[in-house]
Amino acid sequence: MRRLRVLVLMHPDFMPPDSTDGYTARQINEWKTEYDVVSTLRASGHDVRPLGVQEEIKPVRDEIEGFKPHVVFTLLEQFHNEVVYDQHVASYLELIQIPYTGCNPRGLILARGKDLSKTLVHYRRIAVPAFAVFPMRRKVKRPARLALPLIVKSLNEDGSRGISQASVVDTDEKLAERVAFIHERIGTAAIAEQYIDGRELYVGVLGNNRLRVLPVWELKFGTMGDQGARLIATEKVKHDPEYQERVGIVDGPAQDLAPEVSARIQRIAKRIYRTLELDGYARIDFRLSADGTLYFIEANPNPEIAKSQEFATAARHDGLDYPDLLHRILTLGISRAKSGVSAG
Repeated sequence: MRRLRVLVLMHPDFMPPDSTDGYTARQINEWKTEYDVVSTLRASGHDVRPLGVQEEIKPVRDEIEGFKPHVVFTLLEQFHNEVVYDQHVASYLELIQIPYTGCNPRGLILARGKDLSKTLVHYRRIAVPAFAVFPMRRKVKRPARLALPLIVKSLNEDGSRGISQASVVDTDEKLAERVAFIHERIGTAAIAEQYIDGRELYVGVLGNNRLRVLPVWELKFGTMGDQGARLIATEKVKHDPEYQERVGIVDGPAQDLAPEVSARIQRIAKRIYRTLELDGYARIDFRLSADGTLYFIEANPNPEIAKSQEFATAARHDGLDYPDLLHRILTLGISRAKSGVSAG
C-alpha cells in the first residue's frame, strides 16, 4: 500500500504513548486499541497523526486543513460524551468529503439502538430475544408477554457498560432496581430482554459491497460459572485483565460446531450486516441456546480492533494479519468515498 497521511481520531483520554514500557496491563488496556492502530500504521510506513477530540469539531477541521490526510481513521465511540453522537462525526467527514474508516452514519444509527436493530432483524425472520424498553422517568411495568429471567442493559451503550451479575433479574422488584440503576448511573433508557442461557458467539464482517465474513468466534468463560455466576459478558469479563486471567476467560474459534452450523451462522451475520446497512467493519453478537436456536443480540459497528480483541484475532485466524487488516479497513474507507455511496 502506498504511503498515506492518516489522521486518527480518538478520545483525548486514550491518546497512546510512544511505547508501552513501564505501564501496567490495566493501564495499557485503557488505550490498547489506539496504541495498536497508531503504532502498526506507523511501522507500515504511513504518516500517522493522532488527535484527541471530544468537545469541539473545530480541531478536526483545522487538522484536516493543515495535515491534508488521505483518510481519517476514526476510533471515536462518542462525542460530547454521548455515544449516539458518533454518527455525527462520520456525517461531518462525509459533508467535507474526507474518506474515513468504519461504518456510515445510517448504519451507526440503525445498529446503535438495541431495540431498533432487533426489530429490523426480527422482521427478516431471524430470532431475537423478547424485549421491552423502559424510558427515563417512566414507571417500570413488565409486559405480561415478557417472562423472567431478564437481562437489563443500557439501550445504546456498548462495551458491556453497566452490565454485571446483577443485570440478570428474576423478580419484578429486581427488574425495577436494575432499570433505575441504568437510568441513574448510565443515564440512558434501559432495555430488558429475555435471558438466553447459552454460548456467546461473535462473527466479524468486513466490507462495503463484497463482504468477508470471519470465522465464528466464542467467548469462553473459564471457571466463572463454578460459583453459580451467570455466564454473561460483564464489564469485568470484557475489561479487567486480572479477572480474565484469574478466571480463565479467553476467546477463540467456536469449537464443536458442525460445519453446516458455522456456515449458517456466518450467512445470518451477513444478512444482519446488510439489513442494518453496515459497512466498513462490524461484529455481530449472538447467543446459541442449548436447543440450537441462534439469537441475535446486537451489532457493533466499528468494534474494538486491538491486536488482542476478538475481531483482530478472528481475522488473523482467517489469514489476515494485523497490518493487513488495518490496511483493508483504510482501503474500504477510501473506496467508499470514491464510489460516492455512504451505505454498504
